[in-house]
Amino acid sequence: MSTERTPIRRIVTGHDQDSKAIITDEKPVPHKVIGDGATFAVIWSTDSAPANCEDPRDGALPPVFSGKSHNKNGGSVLRIVDVPPLACSPMHRTQSLDYGIVLQGQVELELDGGEKRTLGPHDVCVQRGTNHLWRNPSDTEWCRIAFVLVDSLPIKVKGSDDQILRDENFPDPEGVVTSDGHSNGHSNGHTNGHTNGHTNGVNGHH
Repeated sequence: MSTERTPIRRIVTGHDQDSKAIITDEKPVPHKVIGDGATFAVIWSTDSAPANCEDPRDGALPPVFSGKSHNKNGGSVLRIVDVPPLACSPMHRTQSLDYGIVLQGQVELELDGGEKRTLGPHDVCVQRGTNHLWRNPSDTEWCRIAFVLVDSLPIKVKGSDDQILRDENFPDPEGVVTSDGHSNGHSNGHTNGHTNGHTNGVNGHH
């Protein structure tokens, strides 16, 4: 995606009173800046399963969107994450099944067990509640990833109900929400430059 972030446009469909398909909303998607410039843009979310396609509420906003890593009670969240050159998240985990689809650029996935894989455009990572980090290896190119997070059952260590792996180190984004591809605020999160799998950042991205 070149050397700068490209704004995102969201189109939402629905039905009119005669049950004919219509466009109900079309606009740029606001985003929040994390750490050294990575951005989160929540496109839509659901707070139940099955989803209610007649719900008139905007799925990207509270109360439908929880504001957390993902929605509980069988819910889902679709967000676009843009990672700037050389940015790296700390290790983090969410209690969810995640589909990560690389749209542009390259990103390195590292697991807490030490394995690493580099993903490029159209590569997909199915993240099943594992502890991991994301790193942009390029010193010039941004990376854009679409993530769909679906609520899941917790991971039990060796099948024990007494040892459960839960959410860990996912960011609580702070910053000025914008709709034009710019932001005035920053929160602690990504670190700049290549690091090992256990960075000192407070927050991560998914």
